[in-house]
Amino acid sequence: MPIIVNLDVIMAKRKIGLMELAEKIDITPANLSILKNNKAKAIRFSTLEELCKVLECQPSEILEYRNK
Repeated sequence: MPIIVNLDVIMAKRKIGLMELAEKIDITPANLSILKNNKAKAIRFSTLEELCKVLECQPSEILEYRNK
């Protein structure tokens, strides 16, 4: 898939764990793990917004397009 989710990189830079982030954005750890491991097929804008708020980043830092 040409859309890459760099959530794991941002989380490492911010030194925040999966459980803590899941709690802060009110999402299940299982669903956050799917997103973090680049297995998600979609993301809600509201989830992306909460991620950006908590991680203090831009959507472009989380999502990346790579042409094959």
